[in-house]
Amino acid sequence: MKRFYKIMGSVDFNMSQLEKVKNGKGFIAALDQSGGSTPKALKLYGVNEDQYNNEDEMFDLVHEMRTRIVTSPSFTGEHILGAILFEQTMDREVEGKYTADYLIEKDVVPFLKVDKGLADEENGVQLMKDMPELDALLDRANERNIFGTKMRSVVNSFNEEGIKAVVDQQFEVGKQILAKGLVPIIEPEVNINSADKKEIETLLNKEILAHLDDLSEGEEVMLKLTIPTEANLYEDLVNHPRVIRVVALSGGYSRDEANELLKKNNGILASFSRALTEGLSANQSDDEFNSDLKKSIESIYDASVNKN
Repeated sequence: MKRFYKIMGSVDFNMSQLEKVKNGKGFIAALDQSGGSTPKALKLYGVNEDQYNNEDEMFDLVHEMRTRIVTSPSFTGEHILGAILFEQTMDREVEGKYTADYLIEKDVVPFLKVDKGLADEENGVQLMKDMPELDALLDRANERNIFGTKMRSVVNSFNEEGIKAVVDQQFEVGKQILAKGLVPIIEPEVNINSADKKEIETLLNKEILAHLDDLSEGEEVMLKLTIPTEANLYEDLVNHPRVIRVVALSGGYSRDEANELLKKNNGILASFSRALTEGLSANQSDDEFNSDLKKSIESIYDASVNKN
């Protein structure tokens, strides 16, 4: 896997990041809320829609929130392997440095959300919208010292044609990302409220394994999956030679629920977003904020590395 950092200028540095993600202890922090999900994220943080007048002000506020998180004393490589950024976050600065460079200095590996949202539901699934500018975005990601990418689609109900289409699209885009020297996080989320959740996950596991088997030597991916109903269902994915790491999204579970479910799945780490920031508020003092974030990080770390 060939990647070169313009700032770090070292293949050895890139390999150390790969080693950290592949074998390190910790979890991936998801800080990648986009235009559609940002208002909800801000509201949970105590910032209502009447506190900003337009999209620019909204993104300024969410960047302030993310900056407060990543500059917190507990947000370091000791517990956190990587962080997934929104495109605007990648292009903004934290304490005078581009966000990815700031994270690298804290020993946190930077990833980038590259999808442009979800298409309308068809055959029980929501594919990713078309991404005609993906190559240009990946070039910018390389310039910004991003290590890998993430893209999300959703399965809402059991439909063989739909599930196959989701996995096909994910790996098609994944190969485009691999060709740019970045590590793709494949994310076919399963709706936790689906009546067919267990059945969906069984077929999803089969389809993902088939695509992994088709990858060539040197083509390695990560997987971000909903915590399965059947514990350790994804064991073959965790152990597959083409998989760097399997991480789990919280998917609407509370942090406590997600942590307990995660502990039942060997080899799978957290990649939580809403569950990570649960309980944090813009109205908290820095001491209160940092204390609550520290507790959140430590609980998610524990669920990621200590299994039942």
